[in-house]
Amino acid sequence: MADSLFDMPGDTPPGDALPAAASPLAVRMRPANLDDVVGQQHLLKPGSPLRRLVEGSGAASVILYGPPGTGKTTLASLISGATGRRFEALSALSAGVKEVRAVIEEARRAAIRGQQTVLFIDEVHRFSKTQQDALLAAVENRVVLLVAATTENPSFSVVAPLLSRSLILQLQPLGPDEVRTVLVRAATDVRGLGGKVPIAEDALDLLVKLSAGDARRALTALEVAAETAGGAGGTVTVEVVEQSLDQAAVRYDRDGDQH
Repeated sequence: MADSLFDMPGDTPPGDALPAAASPLAVRMRPANLDDVVGQQHLLKPGSPLRRLVEGSGAASVILYGPPGTGKTTLASLISGATGRRFEALSALSAGVKEVRAVIEEARRAAIRGQQTVLFIDEVHRFSKTQQDALLAAVENRVVLLVAATTENPSFSVVAPLLSRSLILQLQPLGPDEVRTVLVRAATDVRGLGGKVPIAEDALDLLVKLSAGDARRALTALEVAAETAGGAGGTVTVEVVEQSLDQAAVRYDRDGDQH
C-alpha cells in the first residue's frame, strides 16, 4: 500500500478536481485506487463490504464515520469510479430537499439507461430529518447507492430508517508510520514535491506529530513548509515547520476536508 486515504474538500467534489498544478498537495496526492491506500486496513481486507464496493461488486449504501483526514471522501470517489458508476455529490451545508429530489430524479433516469448512481453526501449529520427522509425510498430501492460522510456518531445524527438501510463503517486516525508514509510519498512523488524540497528527519518527525493522525493536516503543513523554505532548493527544517504553522492552520480551515 503506497499512500493514505484522503478526504477531498467540500468545494472540490470527487471527479471534479482542479488542474494538478493548481490543486492543493492533499488533492494531488489523493489515492486513485486501493493500491495507493494506507490506513483503514480493518475496512479493506479481501472480501470486505467496502472492498467489494470499491471493486464494483457490492451494492450496499454506506455511512463513513470518522475524523477529518481519514479518507471518507476519497473512498466515495473510489466507489463511484468502480464500473463506470455515475457520481453525484451534495453538501449538507448547501443542499435542501429540492436539490436532493432533483438528484434522485436524475438517478432514476440514469437507472432506466442501466447506469447506477453513487450519491455522496458530505456532512450528512447536518441534514435535517426531512432531508434525510427524502433519501429513504431511493436508497431502499437502490435508485442511488448512498455514500454519506460524517464526523459525528451516526447513531445520534442519522435517522434510524436510513441507518438500517446502510452499512456503518468507522474510519480511524492514521498511525504515525502511516502519516510518515504519506509525507515521504508526497515529498518524492512527481504529483507532489517531486524530490525538489529536502525534508530534515527531525522536521518529518514534527510533521507526523503535529498531524494527530490527519493526513490532510500533515500534507497541508508540508505544503506550506515547502513554500516557506523557498521551494526548490530550500530545505524543510524544524524551524521552517514552526514558522509556517499559523499559515498552515489557516489554509487547513479554508480548504475543508481535502483528504
